[in-house]
Amino acid sequence: MNKLEINTPNQASVGRNGNGSGSGNSADRKRIMILSLGALGVVFGDIGTSPLYAISSPFSGSYGLMPTPENVLGVISLVFWSLIIIVCIKYQMFVLRADNKGEGGILALLAMLDPWRARGSQRSRILIALGIFGAALLYGDGMITPAISVLSAVEGLQVATPTLPREVIILITVIVLVALFAFQRGGARRIGFVFGPIMLIWFLVIAVLGLVAIIHYPAVLVAVSPTYALHFIFHHGFADIIVLGAVFLCVTGAEALYADIGHFGVLPIRLSWFVYVMPALLLNYFGQGAAILANPGQKVQLLFYSMVPDSGWYLYPMVILATVATVIASQAVITGAFSLMSQAIQFGQSPRLTIIRTSRDKEGQIYIPSLNWILMLGTIAIVLGFKTSNNLAAAYGVAVSSTMVITSVLLFFAMRDVWRWRMAVIVPIMSAFLLVDLMFFIANIFKIWDGGWFPLLVGLIGFTIMSTWSTGRLNLINRLRENTEPLDVFLDHIRSIQPVRVPGTGIFMTAPKLGTPPMLQHHLEHNQVLHAQVVLLTVLTEDIPFVHPQQRLKVEKLDQGFYRVQVHYGFMQIPNVPQSLRRAKSFGLMIDPETVTYYIGRETLVPTKHMPAMMAWREKLFAFMSRNAIRATDFYQIPPDRTVELGLRLRFAEIRPVRTAPPAPPPSRL
Repeated sequence: MNKLEINTPNQASVGRNGNGSGSGNSADRKRIMILSLGALGVVFGDIGTSPLYAISSPFSGSYGLMPTPENVLGVISLVFWSLIIIVCIKYQMFVLRADNKGEGGILALLAMLDPWRARGSQRSRILIALGIFGAALLYGDGMITPAISVLSAVEGLQVATPTLPREVIILITVIVLVALFAFQRGGARRIGFVFGPIMLIWFLVIAVLGLVAIIHYPAVLVAVSPTYALHFIFHHGFADIIVLGAVFLCVTGAEALYADIGHFGVLPIRLSWFVYVMPALLLNYFGQGAAILANPGQKVQLLFYSMVPDSGWYLYPMVILATVATVIASQAVITGAFSLMSQAIQFGQSPRLTIIRTSRDKEGQIYIPSLNWILMLGTIAIVLGFKTSNNLAAAYGVAVSSTMVITSVLLFFAMRDVWRWRMAVIVPIMSAFLLVDLMFFIANIFKIWDGGWFPLLVGLIGFTIMSTWSTGRLNLINRLRENTEPLDVFLDHIRSIQPVRVPGTGIFMTAPKLGTPPMLQHHLEHNQVLHAQVVLLTVLTEDIPFVHPQQRLKVEKLDQGFYRVQVHYGFMQIPNVPQSLRRAKSFGLMIDPETVTYYIGRETLVPTKHMPAMMAWREKLFAFMSRNAIRATDFYQIPPDRTVELGLRLRFAEIRPVRTAPPAPPPSRL
């Protein structure tokens, strides 16, 4: 894959420096403020709704920590310093620097390292495996985050109406989740304008609730001292140390800060966090600690709602606001899952799925129907299975803590290989980050038996699917390369036999460095004709998010009316081959859309008993995915009425062309 030196779109440039131009004029400041408001509604939804369950979890459910002053101050101190170390220092200061031409997220970070360039090396195999597994784990997070967020918000009704049956809470939660996932087809842009203002109100409300509680018991502020956190860690038995798994819930949304820098930019995200989000969260967390200390006998199961004034009418608007905030948080996670899947497909790590663009002017706003319904069914199953947010909290965090460890490992390679930092600088920084990450990871591992196995199972299934598809495709292409004729030999053959040439252009899609496409050989053998122009077309995904349209094509003129054309896309772009080929005329290649015929191979790797590269069950899985992946015509947006598809059945080192589409159109139609 050739790396292009490209000026990416304005959005990406905003992501790198926050304001695009760097000037301090009023227009730039206004744009940054608008982006900061938008970031409130998308980036901070997950971490911003953590107060609903993060503090109550250690003192209830499977943890059952006694709410003594020592324990309360220790937990609040741990929450405070977790936010400082993980979010403020690790993510805001270092991880957000690792943007790939303005885009973030674990696959964007992996693409920046470009392990596919030297795929055969051990380092590349490890990096690809880590990146794929980390991405797959986020699908488990995409199921459990909406479940725990919405359920914890709706549970506030039990405070307002204590006699309300648990079944009603679950039913309302399921209805909200079904509506949320059903809404996805229309795209997030429908309510995008109101996300920011609603979250602005949410953070203001939780800050006020926390501040009032702190005023009633200001002694809780001593928890700012790290001595309380260290005392809790070193003076408790091992059984209490696993409470760190509950403390970790306050930072589970940190990955979203990195994943969404392409939408808003680094500066607006940092501004929103330090000026508004972090102060509101800290006030609420300290306020919840103050509420426990001021009322030592109260129940802590629904601690967040205990800070709402006793007058009953306050609770219902608070439940509604919390539910809306959790829906917004869930929306961000679902949108991130769509973006992640799109990147995986572009990198060849996942079978092709139907991708629907929901916005004409925003390439990143997409909808993937099959993934949406899988996430919905998984989320509803989680709610029905766990029933309470406390039970869910015991399972939450396993996948995210694992992903954070993987992000730290990939960040190490970015510091060393991309930024070229000295090891004397890298080692102490990464040692500190990994120490904290591994502490939380170990604490979360003990959640596996309480339900943490579910997101791990989802991650394992996702990793198996993606790794099998990637290995199978590589295996398939290698089989094709072993059995295809070199292009120069084929052109010599054309020169010698001088076949009949018919008007029009024949476009044969082919893998990079393949030689003569098998369907081209098959077409000439059976039809004894060639088009006046023959284009060998290869679509490449670059390790950058966007490729400018003016640098999309690379055209090489060959002999005998043949052309080799490469079409380059970024990993955040949806391919549209006919649209891209319109620019071919600037390279001297005239393609009339009325006289063009696309020839596409649909390869099938038939399972065998003697394939050393893959186990038998993986061969069968790959064959199944190949049969059910969407057709290349749909994925590349090629007109089906201008397409001839040729099936290629591959068995071990044998290729057997099989026609799976109607015969090629007669010359008069071309």
